[in-house]
Amino acid sequence: MIVVMKKSASAHEISEVITQVKEDGYTPHTSEGDERTIIGLVGESPTPLREENYNSMDGVEKVVRVSAPYKLTSRDFHPNDTYVALNGSQVGASKIAVIAGPCAVESRESIIEIACAVKEMGATALRGGAFKPRTSPYSFQGYGEKGLQWLAEAREITGLPIITEVMDPALVPMVASYADVLQIGARNMQNFVLLSEVGKSQHTVLLKRGMANTMEDLLMSAEYILAQGNSRVMICERGIRTFEKYTRNTFDINAIPVLKARTHLPVIADPSHAVGYSEFVEAIARSAVAAGADGLIVEVHPTPSKAMSDGRQSLDYKGFAKMMESVKRIAEAVGRTA
Repeated sequence: MIVVMKKSASAHEISEVITQVKEDGYTPHTSEGDERTIIGLVGESPTPLREENYNSMDGVEKVVRVSAPYKLTSRDFHPNDTYVALNGSQVGASKIAVIAGPCAVESRESIIEIACAVKEMGATALRGGAFKPRTSPYSFQGYGEKGLQWLAEAREITGLPIITEVMDPALVPMVASYADVLQIGARNMQNFVLLSEVGKSQHTVLLKRGMANTMEDLLMSAEYILAQGNSRVMICERGIRTFEKYTRNTFDINAIPVLKARTHLPVIADPSHAVGYSEFVEAIARSAVAAGADGLIVEVHPTPSKAMSDGRQSLDYKGFAKMMESVKRIAEAVGRTA
């Protein structure tokens, strides 16, 4: 349930409602919009909620039952878009964020070279996996903390914030000490202990949709992070698994506008994992921006055929530069910039 305060509601009246929410055994979450303050009631309590108790309080405009199982993630609770700070801009505002870099951090020299290259071509942030969850236990698993140190050095040289995956709740403090954004990969989208830990870290989070999960599943996972008081969350559509065999996954273009309608959080698209083949990445990136995505996360490697991970879906420098130019044109056509 949410309590919508009147535009004229005083600070005292808002405080009185918050006190009542606590007395009823719920956790109040306050969202201050452009015109009104909304107070969400979150949690469970043996005290039954009676709408009339709140409707009769001074300063209350109306009480609304929220049917969606997610509350803090919902636009009902937070009607205005949430902007997430990244590299001097606000993800979710008019400028399209572009996060680029290799699937895996392969060496100190290579990650610095790639960081310099993608920055020159307009990237907002640098991606790169220091820890790599792989389907096969025999595949390259990443360099761990050494890889994080190389990423941090690349940030120092280029100024690009770094985004990297954290896979284990116990590793959150260490990864957070290096990374600007903690990525939760598709395989860990419903690792609820991990979600709670990254929420407690108060670090910016990029949460990827699982390959077999619904949009509601994704929003419920984001709820775990927001429930810890961390609202700096970006959600990512990266393709879902279907019966199609000509692409790695199936990019759910529907998810972009639907998620934008249901949540206030920024929505990022991952065309690399969505399609799995570099020659189609640009087209998927264009479609995502046209559909309303707030940003892109793209894999880039100087020599994709020699990449230690996911080379088949990685753009080379020429391909990334071409994608950036076409994305800029699409962004301008829909009233945004890139």
